[in-house]
Amino acid sequence: MSSLLEQLKQYTTVVADTGDFERMKAFLPQDATTNPSLILKAAQLPSYQHLITEIKTKNAGKSVDQIIDALLVAFGIEILKIVPGRVSTEVDARLSFDTDATIKKAREIIAAYEAAGISKKRVLIKIASTWEGIQAAKTLQAEGIACNMTLLFSLVQAVACANANAQLISPFVGRITDWHKKSLGTEWQDDVHGGANDPGVVSVKNIYNYYKNFGIKTEVMGASFRNIGQITNLAGCDLLTISPELLAELQSSEANLSLALSPEKAKSIGAAEITADEKSFRYQLNQDAMATEKLSEGIRLFCADIEKLEKLLLA
Repeated sequence: MSSLLEQLKQYTTVVADTGDFERMKAFLPQDATTNPSLILKAAQLPSYQHLITEIKTKNAGKSVDQIIDALLVAFGIEILKIVPGRVSTEVDARLSFDTDATIKKAREIIAAYEAAGISKKRVLIKIASTWEGIQAAKTLQAEGIACNMTLLFSLVQAVACANANAQLISPFVGRITDWHKKSLGTEWQDDVHGGANDPGVVSVKNIYNYYKNFGIKTEVMGASFRNIGQITNLAGCDLLTISPELLAELQSSEANLSLALSPEKAKSIGAAEITADEKSFRYQLNQDAMATEKLSEGIRLFCADIEKLEKLLLA
């Protein structure tokens, strides 16, 4: 019997969720995603100190923002030597509520890749799924710059991203589950609230089914997994971005994997259309305590890690 990872690849595009490009070589993913937290973690490993030193030397005298961008692109370039598809590189989370600044930063990142001979077709710009971020994505997509909308926790965010013609969205499975587990406390039961009923899994299924029901082309990529059960219950999703630890567990596990999601299943379920103009978006997001809290928390955490990365590079 083939491993769960090999079976999953038959249904879903597998993406490596790491900044440690040495570790992803073992799993042959199609794409790779990074974020400030993953880059910070990788940048502290001994095996990458030569790259850090090289970037600091080449960019001596430049602002710390420029050095950060150079580092992100350098990691992306190394990753693209391993994966045949795309790499996602994130815009500074501190720009999450500034549409114009996000657009400017995304253009700079793409220009840096192109200066290194990398086509923009191989790069996804990651942007937080705030209203301002989504509007930035709308402009960037119209320019041919593909966007990966991250920190996404609700259907209304997903609909607004689709309205902006975003290339891809990354709903955060594990963080949704974390919130519900904390909210339920001692009432949480793995046999009741886990598996196919896991709140994070259910959220991604609802988004996937909505997209396929309405023929939306934006890709759905489940992210932020806590266990392989969350992954196997989303087999058939367009893409799944998975940490090296869980990729290894999938690779070493043997069991029959069933298709959980498909366009045909989605259309048989049906979906009610959602309005996601600015007023509706802000109201519906506000009414969803989990999505509001996790979006804010996610931005804060990414901002904190960017600041830590700055200190590391200035040391």
